Amino acid sequence: MRRPTDERRIRSPRLGPDRLPLIGHGHQLARRPLEFMNALREQGSVVKILIGPTAAYVVTDPAVTRRVLVTEVDAFAKGGKIIDALRVFFGDGLATIADGDLHMKHRRLMQPMFNKSHIATRGDVMISHVRTATEAWAAGVARDTYEDMNDLTLSTFLVALFGSGLPGHVEQEFQGLMPEIMRGTIRQTILPGWVTKLPLPANRAHERRVARLRALIDQAIDHHRAQLASAEQPAPPPGCPAHQDGAQAEGTASQAGLFSTLLTADDPETGPLSRQQLQDEAITLLTGAIETTGTTLAWTLYEISRNPGIERKLHAELDAVCGERPLRQEDLGSLPYMRSVLKEAMRMYGPAWLVTRTTTRPVVLDGVPIPEGADVVYSPYVHQHDPEVYADPAAFDPGRWEPERAKSINRSSFLAFGDGRRKCIGEEFAWTELLIVLATVVQRWRLTLASAPPRPQAIVTVKPDKLSMTPQPRVPTKAQEHEEQPAPS
Repeated sequence: MRRPTDERRIRSPRLGPDRLPLIGHGHQLARRPLEFMNALREQGSVVKILIGPTAAYVVTDPAVTRRVLVTEVDAFAKGGKIIDALRVFFGDGLATIADGDLHMKHRRLMQPMFNKSHIATRGDVMISHVRTATEAWAAGVARDTYEDMNDLTLSTFLVALFGSGLPGHVEQEFQGLMPEIMRGTIRQTILPGWVTKLPLPANRAHERRVARLRALIDQAIDHHRAQLASAEQPAPPPGCPAHQDGAQAEGTASQAGLFSTLLTADDPETGPLSRQQLQDEAITLLTGAIETTGTTLAWTLYEISRNPGIERKLHAELDAVCGERPLRQEDLGSLPYMRSVLKEAMRMYGPAWLVTRTTTRPVVLDGVPIPEGADVVYSPYVHQHDPEVYADPAAFDPGRWEPERAKSINRSSFLAFGDGRRKCIGEEFAWTELLIVLATVVQRWRLTLASAPPRPQAIVTVKPDKLSMTPQPRVPTKAQEHEEQPAPS
């Protein structure tokens, strides 16, 4: 095991290898980011890199990262180049807003939205939506699984967030915009700041896409406001011609989404959230729903397809819980092995690969002095592939999350949802959606790889570069066992 450096012994950080004039290590981050970040572990626990002329300090040791996120959090504010780039289209959403009273206010206002009991009210609606979408798949016809999972997680989250009946073009345009916006954001992160401010075609296109995204979010918010207003109308008396319309309004109320929590939130000091704040939070929530959940599901389905033993255990667990009936909300807590499979996919593929903080004062991390205002970088991907924490980190092994084996895993090394006071507020919802989508797909289909094995590609998440899979109807475990029994002689 690594031993922490004596903080009294100040040392200069090692400089990352293969930097170039003017752009520093930017070419490494652009061309081979995962390999480059993983290799920095060999350089030390805190390694200096250059992004253009600007220095950044990469933390490669999970124990040191915990100091950044938890034990010395006041010295490391949410910030840095990637946060600045994300803020262009997130605005001051919960993921990018600066630390302080405003962040705590937003977190308090949003917390009821993600209470387990509140999320459960949307569970069966989400299950129904996923079942309808996946039943439309054609057996034997190869599909783009990464695109499928992003489309499915987006549409499911829209139903949960804004209720039913959202105009179809909003979902379609959002799905088309997000990949381009994410690519533009990474470009702004790795290039020198003066380049991103020039009136170049790429910069202008990024600004146009961000503006269109905000217009679409406005339409979704207006749609949900109309739903709530319709639900608040007094019901007409029985027998009145409008009584049927009143019943429809009551049905609309029952379909109200999680976002109603923010639309009706009213802070005693500052009042309700402004239109700009509602936009910022909606964009933050929806981006997280696509980028992290969809990517995790795509990698999970790929790993299931190439591990028959894991697939059999999943089928047995699911059939024992549900039998031949469809999944229900109350089943989700009875799928521990499925949860372990998903957690292992999160470990192995990120989902985030680069996170930044900014120092609020001079600090010393593991003996390395870091000045005030410097960017400090850590990588969940690197920590979750640390061979000193995870035995055989390149192996997909859900069994490592069984209670007894998991005791040996340092909690600081698994950062799929972050840590400390900036830990992801939507973790409970993410688990609900992940389990719903995976269980519904696995219950009905077996997917086999129809393309070359995918390679990890670091954008905002660690996504598969290409993943095509072919669905075939699945025979339930008990029926399959019956079919395999020898005929009586």
